[in-house]
Order: sequence, then C-alpha cells, then structure tokens
Amino acid sequence: MGFLTGKTAIITGAGRAVLSDGSCGSIGYGIATAYAKEGANLVITGRNVTKLEGAKEELERLYGIRVLALPADVSKSADNEAVTGEVVRQTMDTFGRIDVLINNAQASASGVTLAEHSTQQFDLALYSGLYAAFYYMKACYPHLKETKGTVINFASGAGLFGNYGQCAYAAAKEGIRGLSRVAATEWGPDGINVNVICPLAWTAQLENFQKAYPDAFKANVKMPPMGHYGDVEKEIGRVCVQLASPDFKYMSGETITLEGGMGLRP
Repeated sequence: MGFLTGKTAIITGAGRAVLSDGSCGSIGYGIATAYAKEGANLVITGRNVTKLEGAKEELERLYGIRVLALPADVSKSADNEAVTGEVVRQTMDTFGRIDVLINNAQASASGVTLAEHSTQQFDLALYSGLYAAFYYMKACYPHLKETKGTVINFASGAGLFGNYGQCAYAAAKEGIRGLSRVAATEWGPDGINVNVICPLAWTAQLENFQKAYPDAFKANVKMPPMGHYGDVEKEIGRVCVQLASPDFKYMSGETITLEGGMGLRP
C-alpha cells in the first residue's frame, strides 16, 4: 500500500504512450504510472479517447486502482469553464475528493519561427497549456483547499532558454510559471502546495523524431550533462509523487528543473 492510497489526482494529457521497449512513453502517462504505484485513484484527461482508454485499462489491471478517463480539450472555440468544470464535477461524484492537480497537457506548433507563426498556432499553445492550467486551477481550488492539496504545473526549458522555433510554446510555458508563482503566494495560506517542473524527458514523440529525422534530432536535441534523458516514470513521475508529500510543502512556488537524472534543482 502506497502513501497516496485513498487520494485522488487529476492528470491532464495522460493518455497511454509507450517507447519501443514497452516502457512509459509520455510524461503524463509516466506520472500516472508513478501515482498508480503509490495507490492513488486517478482522473486522466486528454484529446485522444483511444489513448485514454488504453491507459485506464492498463493502470487498473496492473495496480488495482480506479481510473476515470475523461476526454477534454481546452481550446479557443470551447466553453472552457464548462469543459474543466465537468471534469471536476465527475471527479467529485466518483471519488469525493481532489488531492493533486497536475497540469501536463500541451499542444504546439514547434519548429515555426516567430515571424512565421500564425495567430491560430499561437492560440493553440496558449489555450491547451496556459488557459487549461488557469481553468483547471480555478475549478479545483475549493477542493484542494479542503484537502490541503498540491498543484504541479509543467513549464519548459523552451521558455527558460528561448529555444529556436518555439515562440508560442515558450510563451505559454512562461505564462504557466508566472501563474504558478501567484497561486503559490495566494494559496499558500490555504495549505495548497504549488510547484512547476521543467523536464527534459525521453518520450515516444522524441524517439520517433530521432528515427525519422536523425540529422535534425542531432542538431536540435542536446544530451543533458548527466548523459541521459529523464525517465518519464522513474524520474519525472517520482518527483511528482514527492511533491504530493507533506514533506515538500516548504518548496511551494519553486521551479524544479529535471535534466537527465539531476534530480531536484530549484
């Protein structure tokens, strides 16, 4: 029995993806696996129903937890308060509590220069990332206040370092960092822990990019100093587990960078 048994976590962008060796292949699914191993009941969201159902089946079968898989897409054309509110409503109806909110979902048109970026591409990044975090945080706030819960938002080195061809993605991620710091200030008195993780992870998407475009991969994806990319479950997922522990409450408001096994680095 893990220390998250009986607790409930909402993880956005947590559809099932695997690497060629069969291990977890996306950050959201890696986090979900780490939480499942600690006994947490999960609410996973995303745009791909097949990936969500695949995650639900495997997590419930392997770890004996309950998983609520809910298709949800925060976008410019949607009633986003209704979208996120429905996820929270079904979470409370099913589990009766929310202990952790993890805003991981993000779409973007990477590789497009700022001068060539369209408004639609910019909106895609802002709505799927920054606005999604904003709406989910607002909807979850009263329930997180009740449980003295945890918010974990995902930013990126693209914003920290200004990666070429990622203007909308970087803008969304830096917005998430600012939003998170304000939430940490305002929600700290309520006992809510708020942190940001900036990961560099080995994912199925990155693996496919390396296979399809080896030269572009070599030119644009740099190996971290420790000599390996972050493992989505064992490193990034486990840090998310740690941040749900009362022992990490003092770190609220910090940005945590994970670069291939370098661990926690505020």
